[in-house]
Amino acid sequence: MTTLLVIAKEPLPGRVKTRLTPPFTPWEAARLAEAALADTLHAVAATPATRRILVLDGTPGDWLPSGFEVLPQCAGGLDERLADAFAHCAGPALLIGMDTPQVTPELLTVDFAGCDAWFGPAQDGGFWALGLAAPDPALLRGVPMSTPQTGAVQRERLLAAGLRVRDLPRLRDVDTAADARAVAALAPHGRFAARLARCTPVGSR
Repeated sequence: MTTLLVIAKEPLPGRVKTRLTPPFTPWEAARLAEAALADTLHAVAATPATRRILVLDGTPGDWLPSGFEVLPQCAGGLDERLADAFAHCAGPALLIGMDTPQVTPELLTVDFAGCDAWFGPAQDGGFWALGLAAPDPALLRGVPMSTPQTGAVQRERLLAAGLRVRDLPRLRDVDTAADARAVAALAPHGRFAARLARCTPVGSR
């Protein structure tokens, strides 16, 4: 089976989901981030895996289910932090972030038979998932992160290394209020949708 990695920030006001403010307050943005992270972790918890690892910038809270190892994120840019997460894995591993609370165990149950990598493109040009049959941190170091070309560059890096790549469905990250509404509609019974329903945008108070 596969090691499942989630890379995340502790959901503290002013440190997460800052593009949601406005229309939401920093406190509401942090609660939305917490709900997105909780939905993600519970999907991972329900997925068959050899190990489940939360690579965290911060301190775990009561949103963390049982069965997870917690490792601190290393210093450096996002490419370095993703690379370091894979460095903790000796066998097949799939890494995701905390921005796709609509993710399901079915999406995360990947089979590396006949391929070397799984790639999950994000609607904003990045990627929401990366799976490697033989984790190699060098495949991520130096990839420019948080740009509209990030996903394309990362996928090309995999191909240039001679890896056989399979694609996961394109998902929408939660970055803006429009993203939040669209993602909540895709998973209306999740924690994220429930939290969004309790938030009141500025101007509607």
